[in-house]
Amino acid sequence: MARLKVEAAEALVDQEIQVLDKGFVRLVDYLGGDERIVQSARVSYGSGTKSFRQDRGLIHYLMQHHHTSPFEQVQLTFHAKMPIFVARQWVRHRTARLNEISGRYSVMRDEFYLPEPEQMRFQSERNKQGRSDEAIPLEDALAILRRMEEEQSRLYAQYESLLEANVARELARINLPLSLYTEWYWQIDLHNLFHFLALRMDEHAQYEIRVYAEAMAKCAQAVAPIAYEAFEEHILHSVRFSRAECVSLQQMLRGQESSLEGRALARFREKLERISKMASIDAPDEFEGPKPVDMG
Repeated sequence: MARLKVEAAEALVDQEIQVLDKGFVRLVDYLGGDERIVQSARVSYGSGTKSFRQDRGLIHYLMQHHHTSPFEQVQLTFHAKMPIFVARQWVRHRTARLNEISGRYSVMRDEFYLPEPEQMRFQSERNKQGRSDEAIPLEDALAILRRMEEEQSRLYAQYESLLEANVARELARINLPLSLYTEWYWQIDLHNLFHFLALRMDEHAQYEIRVYAEAMAKCAQAVAPIAYEAFEEHILHSVRFSRAECVSLQQMLRGQESSLEGRALARFREKLERISKMASIDAPDEFEGPKPVDMG
């Protein structure tokens, strides 16, 4: 069987998508697409297609009912350049394969991340691990950014001086800050990429990794547009409720007060607010879902 080619994905291969001030995401290669997912699910030979409508329905069915292995048949390889602090969040997703530039073998470039002034925010009082919506006044933000840039320059000059003194590269690099840019090749299957995107495109994710996730989402959508549509419908823009929250929903429908309290109630209300925001999201056209199938 010939390698499956997807026209939209072919147009993206080797094209750098600029991210942040000096970073990028580049789709290096891909294996499979929507057709491969359908072939795998039906365990057939040849094209495996019946009709676009039926294939679309099958992919939605697989996504909705958590039949994940057909999506694992599709793989994407990325070349990405990002600040080290972004890479350290990124690498928490252990279901991928990566090869990163090494400061032991290579001289690290004088490339550091500086946020845009509008991204300079105060610490959130509600979210202990994130920034608030309150922007730092522009004059103060610019002064902070100047201090950050000066410190980056000082540390890189120290790094260069250590290299000139013939200090081993693996030692000279250790004082370089997390804002330094690194690069890697990162390969992942579509199922696990969707898991990555669901977490890192969430509004609670740090802005700097969220923009990388959004760039990779464009690539995933090009490689497998129907699968990406199903991901948006059943995962990205869906809301999951716990058993206690379902009880609370029943209470609300009966006109009763929720039995939830404290943080549990706050999380429940946050989910309800998310649902109200979804009214502005266009739902996909109606699709003809397949009859339930035994996926083995």
